[in-house]
Amino acid sequence: MLIRNYGHLWERRFVFWGNAGTKGHLWGIRTPNDVGADFREQIGIYILFDKNYTPVYVGQVGSGKQRLFLRLRQHKNDHLWNRWEYFSWFGFRRVNGANGSLSEHDKPGKIFKAKGAILLNEIEAALLVALEPKINKQGPRWKDVEEFFQYVEEEQQERSISEVLRKIGALEAVIDAHLKSK
Repeated sequence: MLIRNYGHLWERRFVFWGNAGTKGHLWGIRTPNDVGADFREQIGIYILFDKNYTPVYVGQVGSGKQRLFLRLRQHKNDHLWNRWEYFSWFGFRRVNGANGSLSEHDKPGKIFKAKGAILLNEIEAALLVALEPKINKQGPRWKDVEEFFQYVEEEQQERSISEVLRKIGALEAVIDAHLKSK
């Protein structure tokens, strides 16, 4: 098996990119009570989506020294900076039980020994999940792959809600002004 876990349509705005003294993280959980895992050092493939959930970029991490978090942070500042809002990732390193660390024995040099048919099924499954093609009736054919959901800190959720309320207030003011001018 190649793909061990994945995150589908995580939101760029909820990634903690870090600040002075902290390096940021890509925290994911399986269930609300899960310890979770930080996928910043994950290797595998990823897809960037625009605000309409259209794929705009596919990339890989792990063949060199780059890992998922660093690559996403680069895209936040490179020529794609304004082209993506969501991302999906498919990771090759499994999550260790209780502490949520990523497995050391699933590093790049040790994982690419799967048979061709297995690799094809894994890649097809990842694309089926990420792209959700309308005509495909078959779902992903993989076993023991875990989905992780993006962990969003309460502070980020509150900030997002207040942004929406502020935009609604501004829109109401524009509508009121428009109606009064008639």
